Amino acid sequence: MDVKFLDTTFRDGSQSLWACNMRMGMMEAVAADMDRAGFDVIEVPANPIYFKKIVRDLKENPWDMMRMLAKEMPNTRKSCMGGGFNLNIIGTPTPPVLGKLFTEILVNMGVFNRSQMTCNTADQLTRVMPAAVPYLKNLGVEVAIAISYSISPRHDNDHYAEKTRGAAALKPDAIYLKDQGGLLTQDRIRELIPIMVENAGGIPLELHSHCTTGLAPMVYMEALELGVPTLHTGVPPLAEGSAQPSVLSTARNARLNGHSHNLDEDLLQSISDRLMDIARSDAMPIGEPMPYDQAQYVHQIPGGVISNLRFQLAEIGLDDRLVEVIEECIQIREELGYPVMITPLSQYMGTQAAINVATGERYSVVIDEFIRFAEGGYGEDSGYGWMDQNLKDKFLALPRAKELAAKAKRPVEDISLREIREQLGGASLSDEELILRAIMQGTQEIEDMAAAGPPRSYMSGAAPLKALMAELGKHKAVRYIQVQRGSDKLVLHNTASI
Repeated sequence: MDVKFLDTTFRDGSQSLWACNMRMGMMEAVAADMDRAGFDVIEVPANPIYFKKIVRDLKENPWDMMRMLAKEMPNTRKSCMGGGFNLNIIGTPTPPVLGKLFTEILVNMGVFNRSQMTCNTADQLTRVMPAAVPYLKNLGVEVAIAISYSISPRHDNDHYAEKTRGAAALKPDAIYLKDQGGLLTQDRIRELIPIMVENAGGIPLELHSHCTTGLAPMVYMEALELGVPTLHTGVPPLAEGSAQPSVLSTARNARLNGHSHNLDEDLLQSISDRLMDIARSDAMPIGEPMPYDQAQYVHQIPGGVISNLRFQLAEIGLDDRLVEVIEECIQIREELGYPVMITPLSQYMGTQAAINVATGERYSVVIDEFIRFAEGGYGEDSGYGWMDQNLKDKFLALPRAKELAAKAKRPVEDISLREIREQLGGASLSDEELILRAIMQGTQEIEDMAAAGPPRSYMSGAAPLKALMAELGKHKAVRYIQVQRGSDKLVLHNTASI
């Protein structure tokens, strides 16, 4: 079988291992070679969640990052989670006109050719996708529908058969099993893949997993034997650990098992070496193979959420209480009725768990998203029989619940782009600036980003020569530089000295 690879380095690899702290310059240093490496698809951080992180913490302009990725990787399809109307730009719910504007800017920019949409975490199959899928396809965007894997009393074989049938009915370009917690085992995937194939109606399947339990590389090889043609992998150091399996080892193992692929393994090794240098220079974590971890099957928290939790707790001086927060997440998930631990609910649960631990009193402060959850804002996953009724009643009795209900009286579908533009700065505001202000809920953090100056550059393959030539131009006394290796000779003349 000819195996295809979706690369996750810039998006899920960065989220899982670097808490989304991969800078524009880091990507730019390898992007052109990533485009030539033979990937079928490359994930990029083209989503409001990542835009907020890029502005707030990296102090970089995410639109500039998107333009760079489109320019440096013109030949490879680029994807991200979400797209269409369901973008959480200004909180839940977001006016569809704003989500559409964001999506269409990305499509026109050439950085968004494929949407990866999860279908079984908020009843998206009936609430969002019947309109979003044809909208995206009309824009020329391919659609891959993800079915998230979870372990709970609710998530049995019938659940996955039903969701696969529902996804297939929307006629996406692909369906993939998304194992965000790294919970799949070889035995379990032998059960699930035949069920999904039977119900997918011939639509190609893909597999996305994380190495959190140490099992994903073996699960990937089992998936190939079951006929899954596309695997999601990352380039080290943004692979392994809590991220996806390494493309280097996965491609090699696939080849040794008799499969073929179109990857340039030598080029990928060079890219990996350069990213390793960047990681070491900036003291960033390097993904390593993980030992088997039974605890993952208890809390089911995705690696990217744990990475961000660790980062956020350290910022407020509570990094020594991560274990308590994880234990609180377990209890919260049971009380909510076993929602899938995936964005955004996994982040919400992590935030609420941290608040409960920090305050020392459970639910003395309740985040808005949990109130919306109790109101049924997440479809079949919220407020419908599985959630603890006493907790639901407590949330709905809060004064804030009445405020949110009052705000939600006017359907967001009725809010026009003109109204939003007037609220955020007026008719002269560019579309890109409008989106940034909506995401950041104001201008202060955008001004802070601009004041931070241009993004930092990192060495690419051509950068050392460019740097040498730039330095040569500063010194008129240096007439030329000669570089020689064997009989090969390169002479750089300094035109500034002439």
